[in-house]
Amino acid sequence: MTAFSRRRFMAAVSAPLALVACGNGVNSPGSQRIDARVNQAINFMYSEVPGSETLAQRSSGMLMMPLVTEAGLGLGGAYGRGALLIDGVTVDYYSTTSASAGLQIGAQQYSHALFFMTDRALQDFRMSSGWVAGADLEYAVSTRRGALTTDTTTLLTPVVAVVFGQAGLIAGATVEGAKYNRIIP
Repeated sequence: MTAFSRRRFMAAVSAPLALVACGNGVNSPGSQRIDARVNQAINFMYSEVPGSETLAQRSSGMLMMPLVTEAGLGLGGAYGRGALLIDGVTVDYYSTTSASAGLQIGAQQYSHALFFMTDRALQDFRMSSGWVAGADLEYAVSTRRGALTTDTTTLLTPVVAVVFGQAGLIAGATVEGAKYNRIIP
């Protein structure tokens, strides 16, 4: 491959990453915009995902990512900004990023919430310099008309994820491998 074609290849592959920041409040009025989106996402989740309000009440804290944009063409990435709430009050702001490689093409947007079910899990998240969602993360799933599956096992899991409001052309959304960093909006 010549140097010219390598540059064209890298430009074509990284173009979807440029889309990742679209619509996520970049260069926006900061915390007010994030807070407004977080409040809308929480209200939407409570109305569309039965059982999520109970999960929030039982948790030590909730990280709400109201809008995550993901795009990929071979290489892909995702980006979003949100807020950590404890007892319904915003205590910190976070960004989430992830990268992926493989057979993929398309773009999607979705929302997700991480519920910290133990004080220790919340403390570990807040004290980390860059927390990464691992494979041990429990997903609470909602059927279209059914309630959230929050059985005893789910409620004893340190961190529970709920992904909702998905729209786009990439099938499935997960937060596994996503990195979360505290930000100052």
